[in-house]
Amino acid sequence: MEETNRTELVIGKNIDKIKSSHIALLGVGGVGGFVFEMLLRLGVSKITIVDFDNFEKSNLNRQILALTDTVGQSKVEVAKERAKNINKDIKVISKNIKIDESNIHEVLNEKYDYVIDAIDDVKAKVAVILYCSQKSIPLITSMGTGNRYKIPQFEVTNIFKTSNDGLARKIRSELRKANFKGQVDCVYTKEIPEKTKGLGSVVYYPLMCAGVIVSFITNKIIGK
Repeated sequence: MEETNRTELVIGKNIDKIKSSHIALLGVGGVGGFVFEMLLRLGVSKITIVDFDNFEKSNLNRQILALTDTVGQSKVEVAKERAKNINKDIKVISKNIKIDESNIHEVLNEKYDYVIDAIDDVKAKVAVILYCSQKSIPLITSMGTGNRYKIPQFEVTNIFKTSNDGLARKIRSELRKANFKGQVDCVYTKEIPEKTKGLGSVVYYPLMCAGVIVSFITNKIIGK
């Protein structure tokens, strides 16, 4: 496939592992939208996307799939339509649903090479972590990207080793209540968030977080 020739120059025949992979992406908003874009351009052949939300005007400052023309539209349907113009060979399975503990077994009902959690609901994230751990499904989850503007420094670590991240703190608490003893790979930044009246975000934070996520799973899939 000519579209991935430049990628193949770097990773060689490992491109076949990328092309044959099936990724589940939970959330196609700030972080998830950029993740989706990168997966498309990497040449991933099959992506299941899950999101229940529609685009709003407030998304325009940071979400790559948010355009003036897509405001009010379903995020998963917009994502699916965009995919056709980037990777003609890809299969996108869209699920317009809010994932939670009660339906996760129905939503994640196939074999996945990786699950990427880019949702922002604590209970949902905990449900995903527990389910993927139980089913031995490789998972990486994104932590907070809001209320920060300095040069991003994201890293991948066990969620129990994070600091300065309110979302991670809440998830750790819930996992301990569930007597969870495993490890959870997450992408986060140590930067202390700004004190604001609400939750703000600048575009390069979710973008950089997404880049770390995709580079991490790429190297995992090709065995590096």
